[in-house]
Amino acid sequence: MSAFRLFMGNVAPHDVEVWPEPPPWRRFECKGTERDRKGIPAEPLGDTFRARDEIVELVNAAIHLRRPLLVTGKPGTGKSSLAHAIAYELKLGKLLEWPITSRSTLQEGLYHYDAIGRLQDVSVVERARDKGGQMATPDIDKFISLRPLGTALLPASRPRVLLVDEIDKGDVDLPNDLLHVFEKGEFEIPELARDAKKKAIVRPADGDEGVEIERGKVQCREFPIVILTSNGEREFPAAFKRRCIRVTMPEPKDDIELKEIVKAHFGKTKEAQDAALAIATPLILAFLAKRTEGDLATDQLLNAIRLRMSGGDLDENSVLHNALLRPLSSTG
Repeated sequence: MSAFRLFMGNVAPHDVEVWPEPPPWRRFECKGTERDRKGIPAEPLGDTFRARDEIVELVNAAIHLRRPLLVTGKPGTGKSSLAHAIAYELKLGKLLEWPITSRSTLQEGLYHYDAIGRLQDVSVVERARDKGGQMATPDIDKFISLRPLGTALLPASRPRVLLVDEIDKGDVDLPNDLLHVFEKGEFEIPELARDAKKKAIVRPADGDEGVEIERGKVQCREFPIVILTSNGEREFPAAFKRRCIRVTMPEPKDDIELKEIVKAHFGKTKEAQDAALAIATPLILAFLAKRTEGDLATDQLLNAIRLRMSGGDLDENSVLHNALLRPLSSTG
């Protein structure tokens, strides 16, 4: 393995013994307690992804430069799968996912404060005291939990992989709101900063045990590997694009690439791969022909192959064939 290429794109999990040093302008002075995250296996959701060499190069550039990846491409080209593949191959633990909607805010990605739950608990304590009981007021950190972005910024010996999915669906201000957090590698939880306690224990989004936060501030040590996916529905500010490594996911260009994808999804052995290809080849040719008429996603082909293997009628002009391989741009 070269010093530059950490992510190889070959879906073969491996340990990175020495994580590369960041550029001087992307060092983060973490004062918190680190979590040792070396060699933590990830869920094998990225073990079928096949990345072209140019994509692998850009992923490694983002890792070395500590910059987010802004990944655009048509539906079904593997934008989200790329994030799973990075977490799986580099053994960086479970992928953290933040799906964006039109209502998403920066705080939603960082942390959640259950103000109503705390108010209810405080009310119970006050009623008990009115009746002469002795109950302690609940600590505020009991009602605070970190969200995916906030969890990704916890100090750790290895970066987390964070998928911010379909960022172009979010509010127009969200990219600029993210810029400050990405540049500083830290954020503050005001509810904890105002609390008299110097240290608090909060729950992270990955299900791990509670983590200690001092004076309400979360500071990363290793900048997370951030994959921001976009369907190209909106233009982003120049300042935002300047701070990202931009990647365009290409469609599989021919039957050779599609056959490699089929083999990755339907066979662990050569016998299984050959059997899948025998069924898939005519559907691949039909898929390529129909793609000239309108947009088709690769997962449409995979669905058709799976149903054909289950005995479905995928002959040309059958109901299933026309339904599954219908261009995305068609109506109805």
